[in-house]
Amino acid sequence: MQTTPAVPDSNAAANPGTIGLLTWLGAGLRMAPELPILVPGLLRLAFLRPHQTGSIGLTFERQTARHPGRPALRFEDRVWTYQELNAWANQLAHSLKQAGVRTGDAVGLLMENRAEVLAYTLGIVKLGATVTLLNHNLRGDSLAHTLRITGPRIVLLGAECEDAAHSLSPEQLAAHPITWWWDGDGPAPHGWKHLRDDIARAPRTNLPETAQITLKQAAFHIFTSGTTGMPKASVMSHYRWHRCLYGLGVLGLRLRQDDVLYCALPLYHNNALTVSWGATVGAGACLALARKFSVSGFWGDIDRHRATAFTYIGELCRYLLNQPPKPDDARHGVRAIIGNGLRPDIWPAFQQRFGIKHVAEFYAASECNLAFVNALNMPASAGMCPLSFAIAAFDVAEEQPIRAQNGQGFMRQVGKGEVGLLLTEITDKAPLDGYTDAKATEAKVYRNVFKTGDAWFNTGDLVRDQGFGHIQFVDRVGDTFRWKGENVATTEVEAALCQQAGIQEAVVYGVQIPGADGRAGMAAVQLDEGVHTIDGAALMAGLKATLPKYAVPLFLRVRDTHEVTATFKHRKVELKREAFDPAQVSDALWVLTPTGYTPLSSEHLNAIQSGQFRFE
Repeated sequence: MQTTPAVPDSNAAANPGTIGLLTWLGAGLRMAPELPILVPGLLRLAFLRPHQTGSIGLTFERQTARHPGRPALRFEDRVWTYQELNAWANQLAHSLKQAGVRTGDAVGLLMENRAEVLAYTLGIVKLGATVTLLNHNLRGDSLAHTLRITGPRIVLLGAECEDAAHSLSPEQLAAHPITWWWDGDGPAPHGWKHLRDDIARAPRTNLPETAQITLKQAAFHIFTSGTTGMPKASVMSHYRWHRCLYGLGVLGLRLRQDDVLYCALPLYHNNALTVSWGATVGAGACLALARKFSVSGFWGDIDRHRATAFTYIGELCRYLLNQPPKPDDARHGVRAIIGNGLRPDIWPAFQQRFGIKHVAEFYAASECNLAFVNALNMPASAGMCPLSFAIAAFDVAEEQPIRAQNGQGFMRQVGKGEVGLLLTEITDKAPLDGYTDAKATEAKVYRNVFKTGDAWFNTGDLVRDQGFGHIQFVDRVGDTFRWKGENVATTEVEAALCQQAGIQEAVVYGVQIPGADGRAGMAAVQLDEGVHTIDGAALMAGLKATLPKYAVPLFLRVRDTHEVTATFKHRKVELKREAFDPAQVSDALWVLTPTGYTPLSSEHLNAIQSGQFRFE
């Protein structure tokens, strides 16, 4: 097996992304004033154990007892205090208990973002049941699949998602009978229970079951984004939720009691339900929830809710940065943000333009047992993790970590500044909750990695070792591809494309060419508003000045919009399959020639398929 770095050496040399001793020490000293917030959180994190009694509901009840009148949730024009939200959640928990729901049962929740989602989630976990957070965009087979693999017998359904329930066929409903609890104005549809009427009569008192839950019990089912197939259901335990509360919330974001954290991400996503909500509950602060993300209304919402922090996903930041600059871009109350996917190419521009002092970038995954957070506010870093992880040497062409003795021995770790596969060790302190499907979970585990008997979770992500325990995200395994004997990281090519005039957004992937080894670069691009075509010569020159020759895309596909998941992740499966085939692609296709990018013609296509085409 050939040993190769995961990204081009020239890229690593130009932008190593490593952290020096003086930088690390300086960042640590700047944290000193916040030690009164950090130390208690770190101590709780250090002594947290899965077998201990504790739960999300119990933590919320304790915060309610401390400050019942403090705002806990803002949504549109309404505010709920900790006491009000706790009582509302209790009413649902009592109703579910009366209906026979017990500890360990799954209860589905199918609603768009609104206050009820948070209140009902809290109520379900207070009972010791597991909340199945259903993606409200799913219909038909995809929705049936998520119900089948998690098994809720009751689904709380918002009136705005009624058509989702009707998208299920009689056969699908018969295979998994569901009692629908409908939440909306007016009478409930025939045969469905009216949720609001039922809980209005329920007690508002805390339940005894809440104090009996252990941290290792399941709290949520969170589904993967489905970028490569049907979604898988990952399990979020009360234990891991609390680790995020202390690790990402306290150590990373460091909210105070008077803070307001704005979240425009869907609550069926961990960035919202675990990171955002956990950070506010841990601090006794307030969560301001938006129905959905709006690039035009974002900063207006920030001002309306008097937000001092917000949660992001990388593409959200790019959307905001792509808006025309305004004189008041930095006139707001936000001092810190938390999220993942903020790319190094836009990080400084975003932070400077909007006046954000602290960027708590983190690395985590719904199914992963560890999380990293940029507690030291390092530029372009996904941060550090105090628990055991490794960055293993990786063969991009084979899409496998490199083992000694012809693949039968142990793996080896990369050095500082190098890129490899991120692995997280599975231990009693960091157990793997995984998926609801045990086989799918086991498929993500490597064994006998650095010594006989050890077990490590395969994140499927390539990261750079920045030194001092810090990592920088580089690419997803399968996205990085090999061309002309070199490895090409799609994220870095996308960054270069977005720096070119006229290009608003780019998605890069590898495609096969007849008679050629590896995969050639192709980019689906969205042009700036008012730009209708590509200056092929200028684009080629700009990319050649920025990228190694082998990393310059050979094909372009010009699209009006990119297809993304509800959490702004690009779908590449269809793009790779359709490649540059005009029979499958209705968008304009371009090919790189010696004079620049040129519209792909039938003559070009014939030459490519016969191996006669000369690529620049």
